[in-house]
Amino acid sequence: MLEKETVFFEAHEAELREKYLGKRVVIYQDKILGVYDSYREALDETSKTMNPGSFMIKYIPEDPEETNYRFLNINFNHAR
Repeated sequence: MLEKETVFFEAHEAELREKYLGKRVVIYQDKILGVYDSYREALDETSKTMNPGSFMIKYIPEDPEETNYRFLNINFNHAR
């Protein structure tokens, strides 16, 4: 799940860090769908057009060693 997004992020991490430090980047397959100040904003805005769980929200921290994972529990029977 989200393998393409993970590969895209890893391949473009340096570029993303230059452009979007401190932001939340929404990635779908090999595209950036949006850049947001908060996780909630990224999720709310992207969920208007995409099913939750079909895209990755990645925080671009100042410290590249910082890891953050957010797990979203979704009932797909009620997803758009």
